[in-house]
Amino acid sequence: MPAQLNGLGKLIFVLFRVFWTALVILVPALGVWVASSLAAYQNGPVWLVCIAGLLLFPGLPGLWEFVSAMRERKRKRRWHRQVLTTWDRLILRTLAINLLFLGGLMWARPEAIFTALSSRGDWALDHVQAPIADRLRPTFLGAADGLQWLYEAAHDNEFEALIDSDGDAPAPAPATTENDPESPWKDPWKAPSPIDENAEDGTPVAPEVIAGAATWPSPALVHPAILAMPESAKGSVAAVGEYIAAADSDPYSRVKAIHDFAATHVAYDAVALAEGRYPDQSAETVLSTGLGVCAGYANLMKAIGEVTGDEIVVIGGDSRKRGGEIAGGGHAWNAAKIGESWYLIDATWDAGHVSGRTFTAEYKTDYLFTPATLMGVTHYPDDPAWQLRSDPLSRGEFTRQPMMRPSFFAQGFSLIAPTRSQFTVDHDIELTIGNRQGQHMTAMAVPMEGGPEHRCTVEGEAELAITCSPPEAGTYNVQLYASPEAVGTFWMVGEIQANVRG
Repeated sequence: MPAQLNGLGKLIFVLFRVFWTALVILVPALGVWVASSLAAYQNGPVWLVCIAGLLLFPGLPGLWEFVSAMRERKRKRRWHRQVLTTWDRLILRTLAINLLFLGGLMWARPEAIFTALSSRGDWALDHVQAPIADRLRPTFLGAADGLQWLYEAAHDNEFEALIDSDGDAPAPAPATTENDPESPWKDPWKAPSPIDENAEDGTPVAPEVIAGAATWPSPALVHPAILAMPESAKGSVAAVGEYIAAADSDPYSRVKAIHDFAATHVAYDAVALAEGRYPDQSAETVLSTGLGVCAGYANLMKAIGEVTGDEIVVIGGDSRKRGGEIAGGGHAWNAAKIGESWYLIDATWDAGHVSGRTFTAEYKTDYLFTPATLMGVTHYPDDPAWQLRSDPLSRGEFTRQPMMRPSFFAQGFSLIAPTRSQFTVDHDIELTIGNRQGQHMTAMAVPMEGGPEHRCTVEGEAELAITCSPPEAGTYNVQLYASPEAVGTFWMVGEIQANVRG
């Protein structure tokens, strides 16, 4: 029996040593992965980070052991029995240094760390074409997704406190709205956009919002009842709701009227956004002042719905606004229940756009009854159920999606390459875009750190080759604009971020 116990003890000792040895390799490697991914994301010197990683092991731990040994020798204490071997001490010191480094990095920049790992955690495989790259990539990105808790623990939605809630009553459980198997929006990254094959000139025919149906996309035409709305009906939320309820009995069209009222009668409070100081965003205040931020638009839609008898809720989360915000920032929007299905709506984004301290009204219907798969490219709710998808995206998957807007897909474009929200090039930025509906496109490379914009060349018809040649290294936001006409107004349909090493 003693011999058996001795053998078992040796096995446990060997396994313990293997565990310690694995730690001394894994922990420094984790530190280098985190730091190098952050460097890749911010267009920093990845090679320098990797070389500096040698300090984590064996550099600093070895130096620590050497200095400690020299001090012990000077004190003439070498006759003391050594409990730990030199290797054991190296492991403990490696763990101490690396855990301190990792902990400090994650404490100082938790949101940036998660975004960097999610979007560029596989940077080392960028130009590797071997099959092993396809097998390793999910491992890196899956590990990054596992740190979603880090982002959510540090992230704060500044608009959350402005949302009108129902007290302690839980929000109604969203009923998942699945796309029809034949729908072109089931997977927007793979499926072509719809086109009316019967049209004589091959141009798409946009569906209307008709009674008894919620269609997307729809023409940017304000509901007739809102256009004819008398001033006497705008005095209060109750008056607005009663007018809309009397003017339209169809629930789909009525919800559109509520959306249209909010989008056309409220101006975004760009000054409040710039200063980060938000006044009261209750529905009555927003209506009376004609000013609001996203929470105000969403609160107004919900309040009007309560009068018309339409179930509209406010959703809090993040959105990827214009400007290349890969991770997104705090936002609020709506979901409306019509029949047994929920539909996503963002009246704020359909009202216009903000530049600095100025709001420009620009009515659209891009975010009215938007398919869940398209809304999920730019909007990420705090509660995954409000993605209205049977298989919700993780925050990492949301971060990795290229920042295309619903109008990009509606106009028949498809992104062929690149397929990520950020990528790195040595000099020229190149994009390949499918153009099934024969639209016209222009592109601009905008420095993320500020500076002059650079126009890109666009060549081709059915497949567009876009090339941007910025004069210097840096991070650029490539903004895509499209129009059905060669001359006229071009509207932004998407953007993608490129790191130019130069």
